[in-house]
Order: sequence, then structure tokens, then C-alpha cells
Amino acid sequence: MKIAVINFSGNVGKTTVARHLLLPRIEGAELISVESLNAGEGEGQAMRGRQFGALQEYLQTIDNAVVDIGASNVEELLDLMQKYRGSQEDFDVFVVPSVPALKQQQDTIATLVELARLGVPPSKVRLVFNMVNSAADVPAHFDLVRAFLKVKPIATENAACHLSANEVYGRIRGSGADLTTLARDETDYKALIVKASDTAEKLTLAQKLATRRLALGVVPELDACFAALGLGENTANNVVPLARQAQ
Repeated sequence: MKIAVINFSGNVGKTTVARHLLLPRIEGAELISVESLNAGEGEGQAMRGRQFGALQEYLQTIDNAVVDIGASNVEELLDLMQKYRGSQEDFDVFVVPSVPALKQQQDTIATLVELARLGVPPSKVRLVFNMVNSAADVPAHFDLVRAFLKVKPIATENAACHLSANEVYGRIRGSGADLTTLARDETDYKALIVKASDTAEKLTLAQKLATRRLALGVVPELDACFAALGLGENTANNVVPLARQAQ
């Protein structure tokens, strides 16, 4: 399965969706970042939008990929996709994250229109509603996008495909850490804190404990959002056993 994460707008959570929602749950997937060379978290391959020719060639050689398309490269990449006729068919799904801000909703609509113009069918375009606390919040916060889709149903929407704001993403940015692995960490940080010899060491351990607790809270939300995307049988859901509580 090959998935493109795309939106004309920045600050909608494309990297969060690519790295933390999709990548760990697509078995054997490779992360490819299409972004300015000084951007990203130093994980996976990186290229610019103008290298779309090389990207579409490489996609023929692998089975599973998550392509994170940075906002500064979207327009150039889509223009090249138009020139390489049929290249949009290399992607099984286009995932479009959005946030409640008006400009970002407008950019989301522009993204959906452009994908439709390229010939991508609605069944292959999925929305992720980011920065909302529950599915019940989606109608009020995304009224512009949802009203547009009622008139022109060019994408698939499901209010259950939502993510809330969580500081854990900021905590692990640039570390390459996997939230599922963090949530499964069974280290007894409280015991280590008691044994620690100085305040700095205690604080470092306390931060690791706090990050694990945040991961334990966010992984079920990511699991639920991923399930609601309905990406098919080619995916493997790595569900974290959450019966135990954080220490």
C-alpha cells in the first residue's frame, strides 16, 4: 500500500499523520519525505517536489510507502504529477489532514479540488480531522469543509478519523521515537528516580515517565483513527496492550 499525505497548507499535522498514525500501522512501509532539504526529523528518505520523476520510479520498486509531502513542495509535485499522466494511480490513498482554522480549511478544499482534477476518485481521498477532541466536535469545527463536500463529494470523510492536540508529538520530535514502543516501555522509572543520585538525573527520568504516560494516552486514539480510515487488508494494526496503567 502506498499512501500520500498531502495538503497545500502547512501546520495541519501532515508529519504527525505520516510518522505516527500511518507508518507504524502499514506493515513494512518506508517513509519518504518530500520537503525542503533542511526540514524533517532525519528519518526516512528525503527529496524535493521537483524530483517527482525519481519518486514515481522508486515507488514501482517497493510494496509499501508513506509519502509525506511538505506544503512548500505540494504545488510543484502536483504539477509534475499532471505531466506524468496516470502517476496518481501509483498511490492507493491520498490522506488529507486538516485543522479547524479557516485558512487551513480553505487550503484543504483547494487540495481536494486539485486531486479531483488529477482524476483521483473520492474513494481514494481520506480526510483526517486534526486538533479536535472528539468526533462530536468535528461538525462544528469543520463546517466549511463538510459543507463543501455535501455539494461536491470528492473525498471520503468520517468524523471518527480525528486526532486531538497532544504535547507528546513535540516531546519526541527529531528523536525518531515510535509512540507504540514508548507506550510498551516497562521501565520502572519511579524506582530509578528514587535511586538517582542528583536532581538532573531525576528530572531526565521523570521526563521519560511523563512521555510514556502521554504515549499510553495517545496510542489508542491513533489506533481508532487508523481503523476509521478503512485502508484495507494490506495494513497491519500494531495495537498496544493497555491493560496495565503507567507506573
